[in-house]
Amino acid sequence: MTVDGVTISLKDLQNAWEKPLSHVFPIKSESGTGDAELPLFTTYGPRRSEAFGTPRVFIPVCPGTNCEYDSAAAFERAGATTDVMVLRNNTPQDLAESIDEMAKRIAKAQIIMFPGGFSAGDEPEGSGKFIATLFRNPVLSEALETLLYQRDGLALGICNGFQALIKLGLLPYGHVQPLKADSPTLTYNTIGRHLSRMVETKVVSVMSPWFSGCKAGDVHTVAISHGEGRFVATPEQIRELAAKGQIATQYVDLSGKATYDSEYNPNQSVLAVEGITSPDGRVLGKMAHTERFSAEDVFQNIAGNKLQPIFKSGVEYFK
Repeated sequence: MTVDGVTISLKDLQNAWEKPLSHVFPIKSESGTGDAELPLFTTYGPRRSEAFGTPRVFIPVCPGTNCEYDSAAAFERAGATTDVMVLRNNTPQDLAESIDEMAKRIAKAQIIMFPGGFSAGDEPEGSGKFIATLFRNPVLSEALETLLYQRDGLALGICNGFQALIKLGLLPYGHVQPLKADSPTLTYNTIGRHLSRMVETKVVSVMSPWFSGCKAGDVHTVAISHGEGRFVATPEQIRELAAKGQIATQYVDLSGKATYDSEYNPNQSVLAVEGITSPDGRVLGKMAHTERFSAEDVFQNIAGNKLQPIFKSGVEYFK
């Protein structure tokens, strides 16, 4: 930038702007080390044996959920109909009635989507616990199992929804089940605070129906907004997930390479994992907010491919 004949690089300007408070509010965490690259899993999963028509998407809204409007709009743009239901929990009777009503609506849906937010304020001591506790109710867990495995349905969770799917056991195992002390999980960003920014993510597996509209290796520029987005798992679990094609997306640098550099993997996820699927690909969880992109009005000054077609892919599964 040149002003009154004085030229200063944009990098120097940025450093001058960030430096005064960078020791109080860290901008980046310490980067991990190691190779995070994975071979691409290029085999597409099976399609439905018969067409269904226009799928219905059930979107439950719990206290603290804040992405239901964007999520519903994204599915509707992709050609689905949506059913958004707010949980009522003022009294035990309200809660019981809401659980029964949710089960009925799941029975009428082909897709369930757990949207982002901060359910119950991410308390106690961890995000997604409220939603997971709710859907561990036998009425709702049975409705989920029936949707996925008797009616050939799909499930999606983004950000807080991903956290809930992890805590339910639906990810990475595919079923609602008890967790072990070393089960894969999502935990606090190493920087110790909430992060809100754009990231680049790469599709490394197209095994899931949610990625039928992508090619392995596609890179998308997507928004993140979370305090607990760091995926952690044991080395053995990581190897198994990678071998089965369950690691769907990774954080990558500007050259498209998965990395531990905190500039591009801001929460320091193990192996740069951003999204994973169940073994059969029916259930997808990811941290980045794919639903927040609308070609009409947002991210106009952000470069990159911002249209990640997971919603269209989910809808097309039923066509």
